[in-house]
Amino acid sequence: MAKSTRGSSKLLWLMILLVLLSTGAATAAIYMVMSDRNGDAEGSAQTQQLERQTPIFVKIDPFTVNLADDSYGSRLLYTGISLKVGSDETRTILTEHMPQVRSRLLMLFSGKQASELTSPEGKRRLSEEVIATLAEPLTEPQPPLEVQDVLFTEFIVQ
Repeated sequence: MAKSTRGSSKLLWLMILLVLLSTGAATAAIYMVMSDRNGDAEGSAQTQQLERQTPIFVKIDPFTVNLADDSYGSRLLYTGISLKVGSDETRTILTEHMPQVRSRLLMLFSGKQASELTSPEGKRRLSEEVIATLAEPLTEPQPPLEVQDVLFTEFIVQ
């Protein structure tokens, strides 16, 4: 009788050991599957973050403007501008209303003096003023324009 008790207790320990090993293996498998999914989610988030969006530019042909008189007399500004916009809709609206856009810019620039425009800080301020000038609706109804940046491609003060 002692023999059968020893055999059953060995069998019991063997079964407990097998249950523990299989539980550990299942836990490890679940952990690996879940970490792969999280890794894929992180990887896809990084991929989405790294996706490069093509910038949208609206070119405004170069023009010459008489600047406000200063101590040097009459001065001229010759400038070419490209606008970086946030959507195709903004590009379409600006292109359709280009005469109005050019007129607004000519009015803005003609009120400036050469000394205001020659420094880098002056150009930055002018860029902000251009964005503010173009924020006013060109037509009704019009969604807000997404002008992100003003790029001076040509800029000569004489």
